[in-house]
Amino acid sequence: MKYRTIGTDPATRREVSVLALGAMLFGSVTDEETSFAILDRYVEAGGNFVDTSDNYAFWVDGGQGGQSEELLGRWRRSRGIGDEIVFATKLGARPLAPGTSYTDNAEGLSAKVIRESAERSRERLGVEKLDLLYAHIDDHTVPQRETVEAFGALVAEGTVGLLGVSNQAIWRVERARALAAAAGLPGYEVLQYQHSHLRPRYDVPSELFPDGSLGHAGAELLGYLRAEPGLTLVAYSPLLKGAYTRQDRPLPPDYDHPGTAARLAVLRDVARETGASVNQVVLAWQSGGELPVVPLAGASSVAQLEENLAAVDLELTEDQRARLDAVH
Repeated sequence: MKYRTIGTDPATRREVSVLALGAMLFGSVTDEETSFAILDRYVEAGGNFVDTSDNYAFWVDGGQGGQSEELLGRWRRSRGIGDEIVFATKLGARPLAPGTSYTDNAEGLSAKVIRESAERSRERLGVEKLDLLYAHIDDHTVPQRETVEAFGALVAEGTVGLLGVSNQAIWRVERARALAAAAGLPGYEVLQYQHSHLRPRYDVPSELFPDGSLGHAGAELLGYLRAEPGLTLVAYSPLLKGAYTRQDRPLPPDYDHPGTAARLAVLRDVARETGASVNQVVLAWQSGGELPVVPLAGASSVAQLEENLAAVDLELTEDQRARLDAVH
């Protein structure tokens, strides 16, 4: 396994594996026995960066979520896991009532919600400290200063380590970080957005964000990473839910444009040259590039995880990277 540092403060920064494991469907679609086997193999391979959220997976049973965190808590206790594993979770997008959704009834980012939701996540995970806590979606009904101060208070109390943000407009992220800096408070240091080798259209609603593609890591976000070297991008859905390789998983509508064919062709060329799968090329391209990107890939079987893990040792040549980066 290879590792990179997330965070800049010596008191809270962590060394994490260059491949993060997504636990979104653990405890719901992926049963406990399989989830435990995947987690065990990931740790055996040197992985130490596990991602979840307090609302996973509310859409499976029409509830409010919490299944993933609860399963991870049971796995931690059964395996005697301590702080050697970095657990990242999120708040703000948990439905307030069963049968509703984050799109119309999210818990939001008020100071009260942040404190209470973080406490519930700590209880479900069975940890004294959340290593990394994200604002899952934006909340325009609450002043950003209130949100920034609420997250900062948890860090000051020692119940949260690093702070992250997901699925927000970059100008909102920068404003929140500026407010934190002006107040002498910790700010967001990890950004979690959808990012893969294929590039989406931004004039077509995405699957997760029908009112606009705020979930995608576009040119603005990648430029932000270049300008702010202390930030890290955790790239969710790097494999587009299997769409690179599975005939039964078509690409989402926002990838339906002429540039997609050219990028797919280069991916397949590099896969043939290396003897790797297209999925492995995507993960290696992300994790070994110039920008600090940690691909976040889920797995529903140990076999899927093994394929992802093999990407860690895949070394792309400068020429291959240049070709992968050049296509539009």
